[in-house]
Amino acid sequence: MEKIPSFQKNHDILQPGLHMFPPQNGVTTFDLRFKKPNAGDFLTPDALHSVEHMMATVLRNSREKGNIVYFGPMGCRTGFYLLTVNLGYGEVLALLKECIPVALSLSEVPGAKREECGNYLAHDLEGAKKELRKYLEILEKL
Repeated sequence: MEKIPSFQKNHDILQPGLHMFPPQNGVTTFDLRFKKPNAGDFLTPDALHSVEHMMATVLRNSREKGNIVYFGPMGCRTGFYLLTVNLGYGEVLALLKECIPVALSLSEVPGAKREECGNYLAHDLEGAKKELRKYLEILEKL
């Protein structure tokens, strides 16, 4: 079986930041790496879940909402994938720098009610905000 692009990167040298994969079928995948892989520091499941809800909501309500295909977590709990159309690296970097402060201003996790979420008890708003603040610091250095 062919190795998928995300498994072709050497995770032992992959650093936190924003990484772009070549477009496939018109869709560009961005690796939003919050944590250094295999370093023992991972996003907690509840914070990961909350960041997913917060950023998916904010991105899909942003000025680029028509170009957002998907935002979701990595199973390894070191970051997220953002799938887009018609957006380059610089545009996504600027968009994330705009959207993360909006997510940080939220007073509750969107879509976290029982009828809205399949695991509604597994959220951590403050933990999510802590991780988003750290990631924004990383992005500010790019």
